[in-house]
Amino acid sequence: MLKNKKLGFIGGGNMAGAMIKGLVSASFIEAKNIFVSEPSESKRDALHAEYKIKVTADNRELAKKSDILVLAVKPQILKEVLRDISSLVDHDKLVISVAAGFPISIIDGALQGNKKKKLSVVRTMPNTPALVQEGVTAIASGEHVTKADVKIAHRIFEAVGRTVDVEEDHLDAVTGLSGSGPAYIFMLIEALSDAGVKVGLSREVANTLTIQTVLGSAKLAQESEKHPGELKDMVASPGGTTIAGLRALEEGGLRTTLMNAVEEATLRSRELGKIAINENQSAAEDKKQ
Repeated sequence: MLKNKKLGFIGGGNMAGAMIKGLVSASFIEAKNIFVSEPSESKRDALHAEYKIKVTADNRELAKKSDILVLAVKPQILKEVLRDISSLVDHDKLVISVAAGFPISIIDGALQGNKKKKLSVVRTMPNTPALVQEGVTAIASGEHVTKADVKIAHRIFEAVGRTVDVEEDHLDAVTGLSGSGPAYIFMLIEALSDAGVKVGLSREVANTLTIQTVLGSAKLAQESEKHPGELKDMVASPGGTTIAGLRALEEGGLRTTLMNAVEEATLRSRELGKIAINENQSAAEDKKQ
């Protein structure tokens, strides 16, 4: 699927590095067919040294050579990057964005310029566990994306974890749940570890017990195919310690707090998307005047 494709990353940050590591480690694509455009010389040198991929500081050079373009830059500079490469992107190239908050319509419009081109644009929302090849990525496809394009996008992100298909208007909810979710889990880990120290454990022991408990519980939930409520009941025996702890969690509103966190993050993602759209419309109107 990727064998004879040339894959180019615009941006050589953490997410691009994680994806390259996964792709090379899994032998999904040969290192000689991976390119990275990155302004930082130290990052270019590090990526080349570790993975033997080709690097450049020129986005246009990379866009010209690549069959698949992964936009792995910060949202603040994405539009500038798109304008720079727009004349080099046509319907033969697959464009994949990992930039949060930028709808497919804006990416497509910026790449179109003054031309009417049927472009294949895919928008994704990966999360930070991709750094250890245990991420999850939601994939939303643009109007002109083919089934083959979708398979390629899934193949690329399967190198760093699991993938799901969603409609683009669900990406804000994905951001609120899995995009922001690692931060919720890290806070939970920190709180459980603190609790272990409070009841007398050393910090080292508390951290080890907490992290392995979270890791093992997630794996059990994934592999058992049981409902989380059923797994919870398996631990909570009548009149035991676990049910007493669960009551404390319910009294503290843990369930409601987590649901509210996902909802708030989702709403904020929608706000940021609207800001991007409004700024794009304002810029278009200024050009007309």
